Amino acid sequence: MSHGTLHVTGNCLPATELFQLIGDKWTMVVVVTLGDGAMRFSELRRAIDGVSQRMLTLTLRNLERDGFISRKVTPSVPPRVDYELTALGQAFATKLMPVGIWAFENRPAVEAARATYDAQSPDQKSAEPAINSAASSEEQAADSAAAVR
Repeated sequence: MSHGTLHVTGNCLPATELFQLIGDKWTMVVVVTLGDGAMRFSELRRAIDGVSQRMLTLTLRNLERDGFISRKVTPSVPPRVDYELTALGQAFATKLMPVGIWAFENRPAVEAARATYDAQSPDQKSAEPAINSAASSEEQAADSAAAVR
């Protein structure tokens, strides 16, 4: 696919769907956390600060559905459930490493940009279009769609 065809909606759909998956709040964190090997749900939840049980469950379900992780249930009391990256998930994890490095290296620049923006007067900010309400609606729609899965 050439760069000239990237803006055609039909051609972008497969990439857009994957960007939505990997761009959610918890996907990259879960994939990186599982990069060290299989983990139980409770281990994942303890390892990922701030994730709720519901969001971790939805994220794991979506990653399993899309082939990034496998779920293995071992019959016992209580049942043991382990999650592990598949080959596809491992390939994705290797691509995340440069993004993670970039994030660590550029965090000070992002924080400085936020501080500059936050220091602006309200009049300067009001000249920009409001997109927060649209983002909130999109997040609510994504949560609803994930819950349906």
